[in-house]
Amino acid sequence: MAPLTDRSITAHVMAGIPAVNRSIYRQVRFLVGDPVAFAQIGQERVLILRDIEMDRARRTARASCVACPRDFEPAQGLSGDRETATAQALAECLRRAGVQEAIADRTFPLIFAEHLRHAGIAVCFDADFGVRERRSKDAQEVEWLREAQAATEEAMRMACEMVARADAADDGSLMRSGEALTSEAVRRAIDRLLLDMGYENPESIVAGGTLGADCHEHGRGPLRTGEPVIIDIFPRNRRTLFNGDCTRTVVHGAVPDEVARMHAAVVAAKHAAERAVRTGVTGGAVHKATLGELTAHGYESGQPPADAPFTWCGMTHGTGHGVGLDVHEPPLLDFKGPTLVRGDALTIEPGLYCKAIGGIRVEDMVIVTDDGCENLNTFDEGLDWR
Repeated sequence: MAPLTDRSITAHVMAGIPAVNRSIYRQVRFLVGDPVAFAQIGQERVLILRDIEMDRARRTARASCVACPRDFEPAQGLSGDRETATAQALAECLRRAGVQEAIADRTFPLIFAEHLRHAGIAVCFDADFGVRERRSKDAQEVEWLREAQAATEEAMRMACEMVARADAADDGSLMRSGEALTSEAVRRAIDRLLLDMGYENPESIVAGGTLGADCHEHGRGPLRTGEPVIIDIFPRNRRTLFNGDCTRTVVHGAVPDEVARMHAAVVAAKHAAERAVRTGVTGGAVHKATLGELTAHGYESGQPPADAPFTWCGMTHGTGHGVGLDVHEPPLLDFKGPTLVRGDALTIEPGLYCKAIGGIRVEDMVIVTDDGCENLNTFDEGLDWR
């Protein structure tokens, strides 16, 4: 549908359940498990939600007007279905304001679009609405990310020390309190600690030995001395919904020479990527900085060829991704990655993978600034956590 004339009144609209729709949650900063509607009409920020949530929303939500569906009941009355009633109320709110065109984001539910159209309001789609805003983190969001990353680091320190300080049996398997130390046991310990700190935790990666050669292998079974163990933790804060994301690699006992060389290359690549990050640089340029450092250290990149030897070693993924209300958000730090904007929150996570040895990955979270980036991580990048 073609846009209306410049004389029309236009609103930007979002709708959905903030507990599951990250875009509308980010817009209103109000966590609730029922449907809500949001409209930006000029300088007015209208939030429509259940009546029992209005007082709480008036205290904390980012809205200049908080209303319930009854406040915008249309002539035909409101449906007994909560989502339908919210859609009807949004349509009536815009109609009373004289809005003729509503610009909706990519998550806008069809039921809301239909009620706007029935009210004579044109609905236009803007694929970047909400995405642009989510990328450029404001001061509150950076603090929430900093909080989440600090909790992630606490869990990471515990997990790495758990591996590094275990006992080694005669066959090289790790033991703790007389029992085998497995990937599953380390994951359970991570889960318990993060739950106590108020975090939801998807299954962490604890991939030891040759299992770590697959960058997304979560790991299973006993861990062993002298082998690299990739630990990747990415929890979500239950209160703010913001994610942490951090990876470290730990080796119990003596570090094999080739593992040490792989690790040195990965850390150098991470530093090169961080030096490349700043407002206006593309995600592709950051990725090329990573690969340039790994190549200089003698390693490969991309997917190994079909006839690659068992000793082939290279980086098989991008340098990183955006992070915020979802653990994977735009932008990508990879070939064709978009231009970085001030406030982008990024993971920088180069890795090397070899079927004969396993994997090495080290990951930090950074915030893009005009002249570089701020690293939210505070602790060691090394392999020895004793």
